[in-house]
Amino acid sequence: MNASTLINDQMTLEEKLAAIDAAMATAQATADDQAAANGTIAAPLDPADLTMCEGCQ
Repeated sequence: MNASTLINDQMTLEEKLAAIDAAMATAQATADDQAAANGTIAAPLDPADLTMCEGCQ
């Protein structure tokens, strides 16, 4: 996930936080669905993972 696609400099702090919360909820729902399909349990997502590039992870 690319943070620059979620937020920009023209957004207010509240808009940025709402966008991040929505992205985290979507990502967690996707992880939950995948875990349910595999018969496993999904762990909560680390919010820092949504702001790092894939190479930094």
